Amino acid sequence: MVICSLFAGIGGIDLAFKQSGFEVVWANEFDKDACKTYRHNFPDTLLSECDIRKVNTDDIPDFDILAAGFPCQSFSVCGNKKGFADERGNLFFEIMRIADAKKPKIIFLENVANLTEHDNGKTFNRIHNELSDRDYYIRYLIADACNYGIPQHRTRTYIVAFKDFDMCNKFQFPKEQPLKKHIFDIIDRSVKADDSFYLNENSVQYQKMNAAITDENQIYRFSDYGIQKSKDGISFTLKANMGTWYNRVPIIKDNFGIRTITPQECLALQGFPKSFDFPDIPMKSMYKQCGNTVVVPVVKNIAKQMREVGIYK
Repeated sequence: MVICSLFAGIGGIDLAFKQSGFEVVWANEFDKDACKTYRHNFPDTLLSECDIRKVNTDDIPDFDILAAGFPCQSFSVCGNKKGFADERGNLFFEIMRIADAKKPKIIFLENVANLTEHDNGKTFNRIHNELSDRDYYIRYLIADACNYGIPQHRTRTYIVAFKDFDMCNKFQFPKEQPLKKHIFDIIDRSVKADDSFYLNENSVQYQKMNAAITDENQIYRFSDYGIQKSKDGISFTLKANMGTWYNRVPIIKDNFGIRTITPQECLALQGFPKSFDFPDIPMKSMYKQCGNTVVVPVVKNIAKQMREVGIYK
């Protein structure tokens, strides 16, 4: 079974499916720096870098599964919540345009948890109806990554739509699993980071954070409401605004001082392997990409469940 990936970003969904034995044959992403990261890590996948609205469906090779983590800002409680009235929200219908042309066996979608509640449920009903009108049978799950083995609170909506009723009927989302790792099982405090990540001890930012760090086993960050502290060794949600406002990057106290976590550590908290890396792009783009991607192991486990219902036959 082969995958077509839309709104691919740096390839979190693609990596999860590849880890589960699927092949990604074609992907589309518009952000230039995200494309650089994608190409750096997926050199064998054909990547289209044009605006999805300009994609000619005749240029897309045949595939079995359409996967898309479509833009979430218009549905998020942290965004403007304009939904389909927002240009970014309307990009969902580009997924339907490509589905109409290519008729995939399965459609996999990922978005924010608020997708089901947005506009009193009307947005999710519209998405459901668009899929149902195309004869897809639908399963969905709202899941927090920390309930699936990753020490980050990141709640997302996952939708799997099948053309085949029997496959949909047999399919089950992965069961929750106990959390065995916490923040500092992922981030090694005994290894010194580059000096540029450490706060200047003479800065106001350092003084405020130093006073706020009462539990060195938690992670911290500046927010609109002051300094935010994690609980139970579980990171709060990594956000794309880390790339816009550097002071929103999470902060820890390690064996050498107080510092922001690195982009590579952000990837680790999203479940990416150490082999996944960034090319030479601006630091702000790295952080933005980390906040925009998915928790890889959660998607990987969903992809595994797809295989177990016979999709791979």
